[in-house]
Amino acid sequence: MKILLVYCHPCKGSFSEAVRDTAIAALQGAGHELDLLDLYAEGFNPVMSEAERAGYHTRGENRLPVAEHLDRVKAAEGLVFVYPTWWYAQPAMLKGWLERVLIPHETFTMPEGNQPIRGLMQNIRLLAVVTSLGSPKWWWWLVGRPGQRILLSGIRVLCHPKCRTIWLALHRIDVVGEEARKAHLDRVRAVLGGLR
Repeated sequence: MKILLVYCHPCKGSFSEAVRDTAIAALQGAGHELDLLDLYAEGFNPVMSEAERAGYHTRGENRLPVAEHLDRVKAAEGLVFVYPTWWYAQPAMLKGWLERVLIPHETFTMPEGNQPIRGLMQNIRLLAVVTSLGSPKWWWWLVGRPGQRILLSGIRVLCHPKCRTIWLALHRIDVVGEEARKAHLDRVRAVLGGLR
């Protein structure tokens, strides 16, 4: 597959960086073609301007501010997101990317009558998330798993009907030791390296 790996973390040397590098090595080792999109390194602006919002529903006009990123999504067969979970969801940088790049008429249709939106990302057959959370798993479930639901439910409906989903999360990142971090990297390596 051609994979677009969307990476979001502001700091070099973070554990998320180690996760990203493990994911890249595993995917490439399994023979997948990789396009790395590092939102901070590329200086992506997550803020939708007033003019951009005004043209958000206008076919053609809405793609102009994000054409390069949109083209990378459309060229991919799989989307892999690597980021830390902050306040139960994606960092603002990644949330802004989703809001600005996954636009109407390009990645989904607008509702008509009582018909809901329809997904236009039939090229996407894999959605994978690799993240870390400060919360314990039970608390994450108690608050409703918002970050997971945004990507693996909300974005999933825009993709191919047979799109596979993967969720790899390390909970309690602030207090777990080196052994738990290593086990998480091993799991990332095994799961992503086993994708065919």
